Amino acid sequence: MAEDKIDGNAANGSGEAVAGMPQLLLNAQYVKDLSFENPRAPQSLIQPKAQPEVSIEVDVKAGNLAPDVYEVTLTISAEAKAAGESVFIVELAYAGVVTVKNATQDMVTALILVETPRLLFPFARGIIATATRDGGFPPLLINPIDFAELLRRRQAQGQQPGATAIA
Repeated sequence: MAEDKIDGNAANGSGEAVAGMPQLLLNAQYVKDLSFENPRAPQSLIQPKAQPEVSIEVDVKAGNLAPDVYEVTLTISAEAKAAGESVFIVELAYAGVVTVKNATQDMVTALILVETPRLLFPFARGIIATATRDGGFPPLLINPIDFAELLRRRQAQGQQPGATAIA
């Protein structure tokens, strides 16, 4: 029988994970907080000056809820400015509850701070795109984020994993 791959883990033909293999289970995902500001409306929509410059900040935090169960919060903040004035500000805290099984501590860190935000990111990106579009602007489509590099940068700077990082 051919071996199936599910979320990078070997599985038997029934779709169940093979005993002893590391597992990352996404139990739930949800919006914790969402804010959209259009401080210059309606002028910003009627008289657009120039293409705005957009700055984006990304933060990943994790907290232990129970043994092997974690809440991971991906926070994305974006501010668009044109001629030094804010055009829009969007902030999203998007979270997931995950269970990690059969993993070493190093693997847990990577699963929680790299793989979980990688799974959450497409949903957060869609929410931000929709919020900016519904705010009267073209949808803000954020490029994919290398969460492994974000973690490496934090560790190189001596920050605790889960501290703020800028993309």
